[in-house]
Amino acid sequence: MMKVAVVGASGYTGVELLRLLVRHPQVELCSITSRQYEGMNIAEVFPSLAGLVALPCSQVDVKKIGQEADFVFTALPHKTAMEVVPGFLDQGCKVIDLSADYRLRDVDVYETWYQKHTSPELLQDAVYGLVELYRDDIAAARLVANPGCYPTSVALAVTPLLREGLIDHRTLVVDSKSGTSGAGRSAKTGSLYCEVNEGFKAYSVGNHRHTPEIEQTLSEQAGESVMINFTPHLLPVNRGILTTCYAQLNEGVDFEQLNNLYEGFYEDKPFVRLFPGGQLPNVAFLRGSNYADLGFVVDERTRRVIVVSAIDNLVKGAAGQAVQNMNVMAGCDEALGLDVVPLFP
Repeated sequence: MMKVAVVGASGYTGVELLRLLVRHPQVELCSITSRQYEGMNIAEVFPSLAGLVALPCSQVDVKKIGQEADFVFTALPHKTAMEVVPGFLDQGCKVIDLSADYRLRDVDVYETWYQKHTSPELLQDAVYGLVELYRDDIAAARLVANPGCYPTSVALAVTPLLREGLIDHRTLVVDSKSGTSGAGRSAKTGSLYCEVNEGFKAYSVGNHRHTPEIEQTLSEQAGESVMINFTPHLLPVNRGILTTCYAQLNEGVDFEQLNNLYEGFYEDKPFVRLFPGGQLPNVAFLRGSNYADLGFVVDERTRRVIVVSAIDNLVKGAAGQAVQNMNVMAGCDEALGLDVVPLFP
């Protein structure tokens, strides 16, 4: 059994981690932390966990947790995570960090988009935790930087095209829509019910913090620098991300060639579902699951390919992907504890 701690369990990602870990056959939860709810049983904080998890919330004690846990999930905001991750690593724990603190390999890029980094020496050790692209590196890692939700949806959508050089990546435009849980559980005016319900808006246009993370991954897959236009939107739904990627096809590329490419690329990836024959995904069909659904259309008139991806931002976009990473790091079947049938309706 793997002893597992969840540091920062009182947010949406934290409770999603607990939901998945409590039914994982190889996991024993040993510690749950929350400064806000210290001393309270986690089931009092999240009644959905009643009868399933009975641990109290505690303050973060790096030494104590490090002595107990084999794996630590840090579900903390950026900056807060980097204050504790080095200590857990020093204690010999393997860490899956769900913040942005270790996703960007260039410290200057990180500090441009976030703030000063206090453990930049770990950036080169951290492995980007997208199993479908970096499985072997993740298997050997002690620190995995769990990808952001938007970057996951984009990378899975266009990596096959970039690796084979089938598009002009200079024409790549990414349009994404996310449910409100992506904004976190803290009260913010912009995510209040009356602000979101019956509304639909773009935000952080041209300056969203996930942009450098997306470009880093796409550049690695293309083998050259990739710059994109990325526009996120807020959907009046609880969960889900729908991402639409547009790019100019290179001469001679047709639908059948693309279909064969995607089928071959993802045939051994259990959490990627490719929709056949130009059908397109819908966030309603994967809620609560670790699936990423992909579909694409070739616009013969404009010679553009339009790739659509859908994920649950709290699962494949966060907690589910983190558990998938833990499984690979531990040498387990990557789907262990994640065989959840999506909720519908």
